[in-house]
Amino acid sequence: MKSPLVLYKKILLVITVCFGIIQPVQADVSIAYRTDCAQLNFAVSRLAEALRKTNETTLLYDLADLGDKDIIIVAGETEAVFLPGTSTDKLINPLIKQEGFQIRKSRSGDKVTICIIARDETGAMYGTLDLTEQVRMKGGLREIEEKFTNPHFAFRAIKFNLPWSSYRPNENPAMNLHTQTCRDLNFWRSFLDMMAENHFNVLSLWNLHPFTYMIRPENFPEACPFSDRELAQWQRFWRRLFSMAKERGIETYIVNWNIVVSPEFAKAHGVKERNDTSEIVREYTRQCVTQVINEYDQLTGLGVTLADWMNNMTPGEREDWIQDTFIKGMKLAKRPAKFIHRSVLAGSPVEMRRVIDEANFPDTVCVEVKFNWSHGHSTPCLAITHDYSSGQIDERFWKPKPTNYQIAWMIRNEDFFILRWGQPDFIRQHIAINGRDYVGGYFIGSEGYIPAKDYSHKPDDHITWQYAFEKQWLFYKLWGRLLFDPNTTDTVFAADFNRRYGNNIGEKL
Repeated sequence: MKSPLVLYKKILLVITVCFGIIQPVQADVSIAYRTDCAQLNFAVSRLAEALRKTNETTLLYDLADLGDKDIIIVAGETEAVFLPGTSTDKLINPLIKQEGFQIRKSRSGDKVTICIIARDETGAMYGTLDLTEQVRMKGGLREIEEKFTNPHFAFRAIKFNLPWSSYRPNENPAMNLHTQTCRDLNFWRSFLDMMAENHFNVLSLWNLHPFTYMIRPENFPEACPFSDRELAQWQRFWRRLFSMAKERGIETYIVNWNIVVSPEFAKAHGVKERNDTSEIVREYTRQCVTQVINEYDQLTGLGVTLADWMNNMTPGEREDWIQDTFIKGMKLAKRPAKFIHRSVLAGSPVEMRRVIDEANFPDTVCVEVKFNWSHGHSTPCLAITHDYSSGQIDERFWKPKPTNYQIAWMIRNEDFFILRWGQPDFIRQHIAINGRDYVGGYFIGSEGYIPAKDYSHKPDDHITWQYAFEKQWLFYKLWGRLLFDPNTTDTVFAADFNRRYGNNIGEKL
């Protein structure tokens, strides 16, 4: 006869199983990928976090480790040999483009292996993040759907105006209150994480004169206002920022306005701080461009504005100045850099085409056009641009179709600024109307609003965010994900509402 204690244990086991109060047993999920890849380490960390919330632990392996794995991530032809199956299964689908990915299930008996297949590291990162999203939505790996996705636009950029040497006056409190936040790499880590998760791949940093915050010009050291120690701190900041961006598949550009020099340079040489076309200003600008490219090898490229302080110059003279300074400076650098040419107040697509043609850059140039001036969210139909002061639309910027540059629409937010915004159908319609074959992508961002320090709320229990961009998470998620894939359904966005605010919230919204 069994003891009362044994009977008690059996009864307790039946009760816990029947009523579901027994603790689920943790399962191990093995993930194999190239563990020396920063982009994949970032994405796999997100996947592991999502799996942990479904009570599954992860075991991470390098691709070279033999044995069956639950998830295999490959980023290129040379890694495809690690995929399970026949020799045909080990080939990457030729339809997968740069930054695209495929999620495929490979079956061998009862064993199912989830394969994330891409042509490059960024595509593999996006595929892993997509799998992460599916785990969150479906509560685990069991119901994961196979998928094949390529980016709709290759250029998906955020315009970020910096608070130092800012386009709006530095003494403006809406500018300088962001300085400390924007010097904090923790802020940028969070911002770049958001960009990667939402599939943005370009960070453009805008201010009047970025150079002397980055270098001490070799032939014009007096132009830099900082001590050696201060400049070294700035340089560590920039290098780490550009490195963190690259680790998330994000290109970086600095974009300025012309013609501008540092106050220290203007004082030392008796020239105007703005709108000075003298030879010494040309030489100074040219050398700054070359030195910045040479000293920051992880900086992707530069962008130029031909407006504001090119007074009394013809369109041809403006383009000649850019050609003699920026383009010549880029050509003198030790490595190639990519180029953004803004169309704002350029005044002549003929002159712009001439300069781009003569530059003969190895990479396709990006020509930015302000869609409906500063009010890009007003209507998805193109009504005005900022190519001329009149707002006139000049189709010669894209007709005939250019062969060495592509248009990127600038969707400015001078409408709702600090307020939340989220209208996926507007974005889908915008892309459907304006995503022509001469369009390479979009910028989104503001001019006077910097999404860094949140100054629009008093301390309160409802504040669950630290930075301003986190409050506007839906704005960034919608634009980033739909620029990557306009077929992304509202179910994805509703699921993120549910994850943040509770079940059934997203569907109602």
